[in-house]
Amino acid sequence: MSEAENQKILHLWRSAVASDLRLLMRFHDRETDLEWLETLKEQDFPHNLGLKLQSEIGITCCDLMRQAIKALPTTIDSNYLENLAADFAAIYLNHRLQASPCESVWIDEEGLMHQEAMFQVRQWYQQYELAAENWRIRPDDHLVLQLAFIAHLFELDTKIETLQQAAQFLDEHLLRWINDFAKRVAAHCNTDYYAGINLLTAQYLEELRDILAELLAKPRPTAKEIEKRLRPQKTIEPVPMQYVPGTGPSW
Repeated sequence: MSEAENQKILHLWRSAVASDLRLLMRFHDRETDLEWLETLKEQDFPHNLGLKLQSEIGITCCDLMRQAIKALPTTIDSNYLENLAADFAAIYLNHRLQASPCESVWIDEEGLMHQEAMFQVRQWYQQYELAAENWRIRPDDHLVLQLAFIAHLFELDTKIETLQQAAQFLDEHLLRWINDFAKRVAAHCNTDYYAGINLLTAQYLEELRDILAELLAKPRPTAKEIEKRLRPQKTIEPVPMQYVPGTGPSW
């Protein structure tokens, strides 16, 4: 196979992954409505994902989500949507499940919002002239924004360096906490729909990172290696109340 053909295949793969990430992001971004559920059924989610999960865990996660979609009633009424909305609120808005979608809560020793992890993620965004629209409402280290950033890297260009950046960001941020978050949600939420999509999202990122390791010919670092890499960065100050967010492009 020629170099041009290899590059074309890689470009198509990157585009497919970016589309997958934006699709997954939609579940975590806002409440589910009737139109969205009908779309999922029509597109046979998660079978329509561009990246097919191959591991035993990945196949199980896909099966769980497939069953959740299959179990949707033929006629979806307001009561059904209200139950999904209540679960969404418990996970992403009022934190009733104590499963925050923000990295700081999982990484900070005291489990606080707006801590060091948020600033580290913000620095990543700034490298690409990106910024959270309103960090006080949705912090930089929120799951949705981190998924959007990975998607941005995948569709930004055809350079191998951006894939290296994506791998590093996954190591230093999303993959440090997403599995704990997903397991907590799955154990305590009230719907198979949100249990399934959170487990699927976490496993998708794990298998994506494994593929990147193979593609980049560089094994995934251990948790200890990642912690050692991040240790010198612990000089970032807590959020000052008078802080005014930047005005760069946002999602």
